[in-house]
Amino acid sequence: MKEKKPKTPTVNDIMKYEIAEELGLLEKVNTTGWKSLTAKESGRIGGILAKRKKSKSKVLVPEASETTNKGE
Repeated sequence: MKEKKPKTPTVNDIMKYEIAEELGLLEKVNTTGWKSLTAKESGRIGGILAKRKKSKSKVLVPEASETTNKGE
């Protein structure tokens, strides 16, 4: 049998753990895994994750447009 390589956490993974901690679900995730969450709990984490990613992209977009418009 092949051994699983340890997965390097992505930015999304880190954010999911932070949100789970904020919602009081981190202990449940650490002991029984993500599969033990209810649909409601998973949906709440996913919704907050999407909201944060969207707000971060809105912050980055104006900065990028400011740098491209400097030559005008």
